[in-house]
Amino acid sequence: MNLTPTEIERLTLFSAAEMARRNLREGILLSHPEVVALLADEVMLAARKNLAYDAVIDHATTLLRAEQCEPGVPDMVRIVAVDAPFPDGTKLVTLIDPIAPAANDIRPGEVIVGDDPVELFPGAERVTLTVVNRGDRDIQVRSQAHFFETNPALEFDRRASWGHKLDVPSGGGVRFEPGIPVDVQLIPMAGARVAQGFSGLVDGALDADGALEAAMTGGAS
Repeated sequence: MNLTPTEIERLTLFSAAEMARRNLREGILLSHPEVVALLADEVMLAARKNLAYDAVIDHATTLLRAEQCEPGVPDMVRIVAVDAPFPDGTKLVTLIDPIAPAANDIRPGEVIVGDDPVELFPGAERVTLTVVNRGDRDIQVRSQAHFFETNPALEFDRRASWGHKLDVPSGGGVRFEPGIPVDVQLIPMAGARVAQGFSGLVDGALDADGALEAAMTGGAS
């Protein structure tokens, strides 16, 4: 029996789908690959049976429940796209969120906080500056950046920003569109107050004697 690469892949998919079906019968929660294999196999089978396109999608999206999968798997399987062999030709079948998460499911990467509000940087002294992007394209500044060393196309009081960063949650940022003034709040950088990298204007202790004046001479405006 000679098989094409596509036919070999189909057999591999079928084997994985059969394993998923076996695990379901045994009450074993399905992993991400098993879920994808089962859904893809059922889509291809339904297409071979000449079900209507919409009926194929309806069938596939009712096969599994969140409680039949490992925790977090339903949220990982957001889109499944399958080239399915209908009698009138191959068509792309796309399943969107085929497994609805169960109530109170934990989503991968989800941040779970308490009932009380979380205060960012309590006690930090804030500095408010107006920033104008004098360039011709958007500029984004992230939470960890030493604001003094940001893109030279940003116009603001550089001296007042020395040793400060954005007052935003870690990983956040602010986007500055050309010509539009934006008011931002800054807070002092904490810890050892050593700035390395960025624009290379400090590369050392922020509170060292002469560091600010040397950085101002080094190109910040």
